[in-house]
Amino acid sequence: MNNSIHLPVLLEEVLRVLDPHPGQIFIDATVNGGGHARAIAERVGEKGKVIGIDWDCELLCELGIKNKELGIRNMPLECRNYTEIGAIAKKFRVAEKVDGVLFDLGFSSHHVESSGRGFSFLKDEPLDMRYSAHENELTAAKICNTWSYDAIANILRRFGEERYAKRITGAILLRRRMRPFRTTGDLTSVIDRAVPRGPRRGRIHPATRTFQALRIAVNRELENVREGIARAFEVVKKGGRVAVISFHSLEDWIVKEQFRSYEKENRALLLMKKPMSASYEEVKLNPRARSAKLRAIAKQK
Repeated sequence: MNNSIHLPVLLEEVLRVLDPHPGQIFIDATVNGGGHARAIAERVGEKGKVIGIDWDCELLCELGIKNKELGIRNMPLECRNYTEIGAIAKKFRVAEKVDGVLFDLGFSSHHVESSGRGFSFLKDEPLDMRYSAHENELTAAKICNTWSYDAIANILRRFGEERYAKRITGAILLRRRMRPFRTTGDLTSVIDRAVPRGPRRGRIHPATRTFQALRIAVNRELENVREGIARAFEVVKKGGRVAVISFHSLEDWIVKEQFRSYEKENRALLLMKKPMSASYEEVKLNPRARSAKLRAIAKQK
């Protein structure tokens, strides 16, 4: 079991925006370590409910054990993609009765530290990167070994904003002609040789953007964000709220544009003009909160 401490990002801001009260129903669409969900569950009490969704069944199993130890009984868990939130709401008979939905799009430390699925370039693991191995057949290794030059270069540019996308892609294709990619170490060594010496002295590891791009592509993360928000908006009742924490510009752009479109259609009210960010004190305690942005809307009709 992963025993690392899970620090929920922007917790006070989330509670202020969602404003949970006893007896209300919420959905945490990316429940992860359960930090946000537990805080909401405490406020809605025994007559309320927080449905926790996550695509990673292994992670949910750990959370279920933790909740049992803590005596939490009002947090049913569902191992599915959050794009299926409509079906999940129907299963629990809460469709159009939900008071709020939360998405925390942050990358889970569980996947880096203990999943063994190749999310980190600092470990030599199978080049997988799937959140859900039983539903998703596409792996990072399959992309590196079979996708075309244009397809790989495109995701490195779009999803990783990698300035050396062409150089790295060329190195990937050259390497796979000799032997296929199997581990993260295979890919990291190729990137390390492909990226010019000067820029690698910067703040981030030269493999960071490529690994991010592959993870996003493997799990269809940006498509899922758009679909997930749309389905969440359908299940909340009038006056219900949808809140999203994003961590990079691509996600935040999708959230901002989707929320604005609802506002223009007079279907929702933006709860803040600019996104909420972590305080200096929170960033000191939890550095990953530095890039977090919280946006929220309230459904009008």
